[in-house]
Amino acid sequence: MRTRLARLVLRLSGWTAVGEVPRTGVLVGAPHTSNWDFVMMLLIMWSGGVTPRVLIKKELFRGPLGWLLTRLGGLPVDRANPGSVVRELMREARSGEPFLLILAAEGTRKKGEYWKSGFWRIGRSAKLPIVLAFIDGPSRTAGFGPTLMATADVVADMDKVREFYRDKRGIHPERRTEPRLREELAAGGS
Repeated sequence: MRTRLARLVLRLSGWTAVGEVPRTGVLVGAPHTSNWDFVMMLLIMWSGGVTPRVLIKKELFRGPLGWLLTRLGGLPVDRANPGSVVRELMREARSGEPFLLILAAEGTRKKGEYWKSGFWRIGRSAKLPIVLAFIDGPSRTAGFGPTLMATADVVADMDKVREFYRDKRGIHPERRTEPRLREELAAGGS
């Protein structure tokens, strides 16, 4: 039922889903420029029969919204101390069962200077593929692009990420953050 409903909503909204819904990996959702990004990614995942895990700041889990977010695959994260949730996710990811975790790499819906590196660190540590997912408002498309395995060369990995997201604008293009990590500075990148 959820799959059919998601496909109907996507069709009625005029958005086109592209690519195949993955079953395992760390999914990078970008550009993250609107609250609708979460809804759009859920619809696309559901249309492919997948319910992903999504890390969401714990403050949003207060009241009835917490129940709803949990039912949608949301996991509350204390951003000051995310270690326990990340350790539990790593155990789950290594279980051999299908596992898909969505992370908004930009970390906010506002324009920023850097992406959060959690997707790269979790993908590398758990040896999970990193799936590049996107939302592009101007073309009204959203979906999945290439998959990559994180290596020890963060700059080379992020060059691939930048190439894919080069023409992806999000729902509010003016809020888009260029894909780059602080870790690239330490590795000699820009």
